[in-house]
Amino acid sequence: MSRQEIDLTQIERTVTPTAVNEVERTGEASLRPLTLGEFVGQRDLVGHLEIVLGSARARKQTVDHLLFAGPPGLGKTSLASIVATEMNAGLRVTSGPVLSRPGDLAALLTDLQDGDVLFIDEIHRLSRSVEEVLYPAMEDRCLDVMIGRGPSARAIRLDLPSFTLVGATTRTGLVAAPLRDRFGFVGQLDLYEADELETIIARSAKLLEVPIDAQAAAAIARRSRGTPRIANRLLRRVRDYASVSGHPTISEAVALAALGVFGIDEYGLDKVDRRILQLLCDQFAGQPVGLSSLAHAIGEEPATIEDAYEPFLLREGLLIRTPRGRIATEKAFKHLGIPYRSGGLV
Repeated sequence: MSRQEIDLTQIERTVTPTAVNEVERTGEASLRPLTLGEFVGQRDLVGHLEIVLGSARARKQTVDHLLFAGPPGLGKTSLASIVATEMNAGLRVTSGPVLSRPGDLAALLTDLQDGDVLFIDEIHRLSRSVEEVLYPAMEDRCLDVMIGRGPSARAIRLDLPSFTLVGATTRTGLVAAPLRDRFGFVGQLDLYEADELETIIARSAKLLEVPIDAQAAAAIARRSRGTPRIANRLLRRVRDYASVSGHPTISEAVALAALGVFGIDEYGLDKVDRRILQLLCDQFAGQPVGLSSLAHAIGEEPATIEDAYEPFLLREGLLIRTPRGRIATEKAFKHLGIPYRSGGLV
């Protein structure tokens, strides 16, 4: 494997991304769990992490590099913070799109302290040249640097402190195989069950000092699309509605009224979800529709449709993907109150 050489002057020009030394949980600043014990859901993954982290602590070594994969909002960033907390290490946070040049990553790597956790979100969006810098850093804890220019230039190898790279991706297939193979542990996060989301909502409500009953938490959980981030967002909006309407406690009736105001139906579908299904069921009359055509009709980017909306619609059986395009199911027609059409025939 070839080594990527970096001009030292480029490193000096790079602005180091913000260092995050500890996670604060005050008011609404963060509802994220701080330890594995506080993390709700993902039982298998949490169990595996307990083993990996516990073993590293027993050996007094840094943890193997970790890769977390799964849809947005399931807790990948929270797990990176937890890894740093459990290992009593510093946390440095950046993302793939930010690291546009090899020098950007080199500047960050040379500023790490021994034992630090480096978290790269959207790691699948790293450029190939930046990935080349990561390979020797992950395997050999070293960085190849070019000093000077022209005939007098020479390459030196800088030793890096021991660190743990934690990567997060929503598109595992886009992570280059050489990079993926250098992670010692790959964890897949799945959508949450309703009872797990109820626990998360109850915990968040306590942190936000919002009185809520169990039935209201369950109503919000059912409409949270299996995603803690959405559950917490809906909780905040329900809290806002309860506050302006003069309800000191969030009951099921208050929660349902608030969700109705914000356009969240019983399946957890929002305006864009229903627009997708409306187009498939009504305008396209049950015919297969290509992703690009669907995106143009809705006014969203194809990647947004594919990553943010389709996974849940597929999981709920409201939409299917075929070689010819996207098709709404009979369940979608029924949900929208439209007579079922297959291939354009009623």
